[in-house]
Amino acid sequence: MSVLSSVNRYLLPGLAFKAVVIGGGYATGRELVEFFMPAGPVGGLYGMVLAMAMWSVICALTFRLAFRIGATDYHRFFRVLLGRFDVAFEIIYFAFLILVLSVFGSAAGAIGTAVLGLPGIAGTLALVVAVLIVCAAGQGAAEAVFKYVSVLLYTVYAIFLAASLWSFGPRIAAGFAQPASTAGWFVGGVTYASYNVIGAVLILPVLRHLRSGRDAVIAGLLAGPLAMAPAIVFFVCLVPFYPGIMAQALPSDHVLSALGSPVLHLVFQGMVFFALLECSVGFVQAFNARIDAANAKRGRATSRTVRLLVPAAITVGSVFIATGIGLVTLIAQGYRLMAYATLLVFIVPLFTIGILRLARGGAGATAA
Repeated sequence: MSVLSSVNRYLLPGLAFKAVVIGGGYATGRELVEFFMPAGPVGGLYGMVLAMAMWSVICALTFRLAFRIGATDYHRFFRVLLGRFDVAFEIIYFAFLILVLSVFGSAAGAIGTAVLGLPGIAGTLALVVAVLIVCAAGQGAAEAVFKYVSVLLYTVYAIFLAASLWSFGPRIAAGFAQPASTAGWFVGGVTYASYNVIGAVLILPVLRHLRSGRDAVIAGLLAGPLAMAPAIVFFVCLVPFYPGIMAQALPSDHVLSALGSPVLHLVFQGMVFFALLECSVGFVQAFNARIDAANAKRGRATSRTVRLLVPAAITVGSVFIATGIGLVTLIAQGYRLMAYATLLVFIVPLFTIGILRLARGGAGATAA
């Protein structure tokens, strides 16, 4: 068994899931502040561990069912899970696609302004162009982005943690030691896990490397830690600035400014841009997979022009929605609504209909 094969089977699904989860709010720290900091430093960690465990269980179950039925796109998966009601997920996913691309466009523009002093539109357009180039190149290019950006991301977060411990070590310890209510940690963890876990079905194309149901379960269980580890590291780095950090639109920029390292500041914000890229690619590539499945039914392949123009129209339209709304409002209100919708249309059916289908086995099961 080659190392590449093992990476593709066991780690790639988790890296792809992390790519879809990390987005603009996670990578900038805004989501962590919004959903976990209200419960205090200790309560926030409780919520994050809960969300991580939920992701692992849900991903393992999703990947196992997808492997059983041979689903490598969300349309096939929900056709089996929801039957004729699969259109409900189509609606939610499209709304989610518009929402997250709006957030990413806003975040990319904010990063360009904060780091390079560029107009907000410059960072937004740079993200759009990069996403379209990768998606036009196909699934192989998307998987390469998931792998190589992950190496960059984990490395930068490790450096960020080391620098924060060196500069703010006593303040981090004091932050965790201070008396603060942990109320709300459970709701925060469940809410955060629920709206993000939609990524489990958006990255189904990468399951093409799985060879068995065992592979699917292992990959799913690893997905939770792979996706949450950088968030926990980041959360620890935010603790010295609690509770004031909760008012910051870009918490990462606030901490980096306090560290006083222009080089680390530039590298970190560059990493955030690539995190936005891989997350956007995950969402848009899932839409391309849906187009491919529809064309396959008609006996034809999707042209590169269609793979470029359709996502371009959606992406360009989405990123400008955030202009009049703002990153904080989008994350605080839009994501919570998506959490409830995902819970109803995906998680509840998965733990009822999905488990029953797995328990019964059934004909038509194929390798993914």
